[in-house]
Amino acid sequence: MIQYKLIFHKKVEDDLKKLDTSILNLFEKKLKQVLIDPSLWVDLWSKLWINLCGFKKIYFANKKYRIVYKVLKEEITVYIISIGKREDMKVYKDAYKRLNDK
Repeated sequence: MIQYKLIFHKKVEDDLKKLDTSILNLFEKKLKQVLIDPSLWVDLWSKLWINLCGFKKIYFANKKYRIVYKVLKEEITVYIISIGKREDMKVYKDAYKRLNDK
């Protein structure tokens, strides 16, 4: 079984700093699942003005938080662009804003 490499958008560090220790532990567990098989999770589409086609999402912490990521198959890499709560679509808005801010 192939283990995917991991890269983060530069602002994901800020996302992680907002998580308390218990939520961070749940994130780390979920991340291990993503790196084993990133294709299993939910594809994102276009909602309102937020176009995240090609990205995926996975829930953690009782579906309160989301990880938004893209599978880069050629590089065998998972690129995480945003982590956060779904409230007011914030995690998706953040991901969309970061698309051109690498």
